[in-house]
Amino acid sequence: MVTEGQIVQVDGRRLRVTNLDKVVYPETGTTKGEIIAYYTAIAPLLLPLLDGRPVTRKRWVEGVGSAEAPADAFFTKQIEPGAPSWIPRQAIQHSDGPKEYPLVQDVPTLVWLMQVAAIELHVPQWRFSPEGLPGKPDRLVLDLDPGEGVGLEQCAEVARIARVILSDMGLDPLPVTSGSKGIHLYASLPGEQTSDEVSTVVRELARMIENDHPDLATSVMAKAVRGGKVFLDWSQNNGKKTTISPYSLRGRAQPWVAAPRTWDELDDPGLAQLDLDQVLARAAAGVDPLATLHPPETAPLPQPAKARRSHRYPQSSPATVSPPIPASVAPMLAENGSPGVARALSDPSWVEVKWDGIRAMGTWANGRMLLHARSGIDITARYPELTADGAPFLPVADAIVDGEIVAFDSHGRPSFSLLQNRMHLTRPREIEREVVRTPIVYMLFDLLRLDGHDLTGMPLRERHTLLEDVIADLDAPVQIPPVFDDVDAALAASREFGLEGVVVKDPMSRYRPGQRSPSWLKLKHTRMQEAVIVGIRPGKGDRESTLGSLLLAVPDPTRGGSGLRYVGRVGTGFTDRILRDLLTRLEPLRVDAAPLDGVPAPDASDALWVRAEVVGEVEFANWTPDGVLRHARWRGLRPDKSPDEISIEA
Repeated sequence: MVTEGQIVQVDGRRLRVTNLDKVVYPETGTTKGEIIAYYTAIAPLLLPLLDGRPVTRKRWVEGVGSAEAPADAFFTKQIEPGAPSWIPRQAIQHSDGPKEYPLVQDVPTLVWLMQVAAIELHVPQWRFSPEGLPGKPDRLVLDLDPGEGVGLEQCAEVARIARVILSDMGLDPLPVTSGSKGIHLYASLPGEQTSDEVSTVVRELARMIENDHPDLATSVMAKAVRGGKVFLDWSQNNGKKTTISPYSLRGRAQPWVAAPRTWDELDDPGLAQLDLDQVLARAAAGVDPLATLHPPETAPLPQPAKARRSHRYPQSSPATVSPPIPASVAPMLAENGSPGVARALSDPSWVEVKWDGIRAMGTWANGRMLLHARSGIDITARYPELTADGAPFLPVADAIVDGEIVAFDSHGRPSFSLLQNRMHLTRPREIEREVVRTPIVYMLFDLLRLDGHDLTGMPLRERHTLLEDVIADLDAPVQIPPVFDDVDAALAASREFGLEGVVVKDPMSRYRPGQRSPSWLKLKHTRMQEAVIVGIRPGKGDRESTLGSLLLAVPDPTRGGSGLRYVGRVGTGFTDRILRDLLTRLEPLRVDAAPLDGVPAPDASDALWVRAEVVGEVEFANWTPDGVLRHARWRGLRPDKSPDEISIEA
C-alpha cells in the first residue's frame, strides 16, 4: 500500500496520492486505495466507453456513508482548478457560460479522479466531433427504473420485452445492472440521427411497452404513478443529459458497479447488483458483455526491418523490429470445428490440449512479468508465483507469450472451479494464502515477441521452437504442454482423462492478435446425460406463453425419500414446437410440492413442480464440484427410458 502523501508514477505521469487507507464504504470497509486499484484494473474495459465523451463526476469527499445515513455528494462538470495540465479537456457552452469537461483517456486520469473522490463517472450518449462540438449519438440508452415495491426481476422482464422490439428494429440491446436499483439497456447506433431524434424513438418505444404491459411499466416520470411498475426513462438520450458509465462504481452503501450483464443472467431469479470484486473477477475471466459496444482499435502495424540473428530466428521467415513493447495484446482466438475439418489443416496434425483455465497474455520486460486477461484486464498481482520477485526469470530482454493459467485438482485434472478461488482476489494476504491452497501452472503455447522482434508473421511451428528455447531451463509453474500429431487419438485421450477437448492448429499459421481464425479450431467434447424432469420455471418475455427452463434430477441411491438428486436446469436448445410439446406433456403431471429435496432457493422460488416421470437428455460441458450440470443444452425426450434406468455419466 502506498503511504499517505506519496508521489507515484502511473504510466509515466507523476501523481500525488493521499489517504489510501481511508474507508470510503463503511459497510464493507472498502478503502480509497482499493477504489483506485479497481479503476486501474478495469480501465481496459472502461476507457473505450468514456473515450471522446465529456465526463460529469459525482464526488463523495467524506465517503459514501451508510444505507441509513448516506453522506452528502455533489455533481461537478467544470474540471477542478487543481487538475493536472496533462488531462485533456473540452469546453461545452452552457446558459451561464462555457464549462471545460475532462476527457478521460488513460489510467493516470482515472487515478487522479479517484484521488479527488470522483467515484461516479457520468457521460452522454454522444462523443465530441473532430471540430470539438457535441456530435450525434453513437448509442442509445433506456433506463429501467423500478418504482416502489419493484425489484430487479421485474426490471429484467421489461428488459426482455424491450429487447424483442429493439431487435426487430435491427438493434442489438445489451443489459447493464445499474449498480443502484435498476437496469440500463444500451444499443449501438450508426451516428446518423440527432439526440432529439433518438430521444423521440426511445420515447415511442417506452410508450409502446407501457401500452402493451400497463401492469408492468410506465413511461410517465411522476413518482406518484410508478408504484409497482418499472419507469421507462427515455429522457437520458437528450443531448444535455448523462447516464452513469458502464463499469463505473456507484456511491451507494455497497461498492456496487454499473455492471454489464448477459441476457442469460437476466433469467436468473436471484439476479442482483454486482460489486467491484465480482466485476473484476468477471473481467479477469474474459467476460465483457459490452464488447460490441466499443470495438477495439487496431494498433498500427510495425514497419518491416531486417532482423538480427538471435535465438535461431529462421531465415525463411524473418522477424520484424517492433515498436515499444505494449502493455497487453489481444489473444488470437480459435473457431469451433469438427474432427474432419481439423484433420485437413495439416499432415501431420498439430493438436494441443484445451485447458479449462484463464487465457493470459504475459509481457516480459525490465526483468518482470505482467499478466493480462483476454479482456485486457491486468491480473499481474493475482499470480505472484509468476510475477513477483523470485518468480521465473526469462533469459531475454523482452518477450510476449500467450498461454493459459490452470489449476489442477487432486487427480491432476484442470479445474476451473478451483481457479475461481483466486480469480477475484485483490488483497495481498488473501492472494498469499491462495498461492499455497490453489497452486497454478502457466501453460505456454505461443510466443509473439522476442528481444524487440515481432514474431506474429512467423509460422506457428517456428514460434514454438523459439518458445522452447526461451523457457528450456525454467521450472514449474511455467510449462510448454506437449503437441500431438493425431487428432482422433488426442481427442480420445482428452476424453479419457476428463479434459475439455483439444485445439487443432495449422503449424504454418501466423498469429493474428484479437482475431478469430479458421487456422485454429477448437474441438470440445459434448457429454450427454439423461435426467428426469422435476419442475418447470415459467417463461418470461418472448417465452411468456411457454416455459423458461426445466429443472432436472438423476437417481441417487444414497438419498432417502425420492432417491433423486438435483442436477440443475436447462434453458437452451428448445424450438417453439418443442416448448409447446413439453408443456402439453408436463401440464397433466403438475403437483403441489417438489418431488425431491435440495433444490437451491433461486431455482425453486418460482418453480412449477411435476411428478418425476418424464426423462430427457441434455448435452453438457462437465460437472461442477457440487454435482450440477455445467452449460447444459436440451437434446430431447427419451420416451424409451424410465427414471430408474438413468445412469450417471462420469
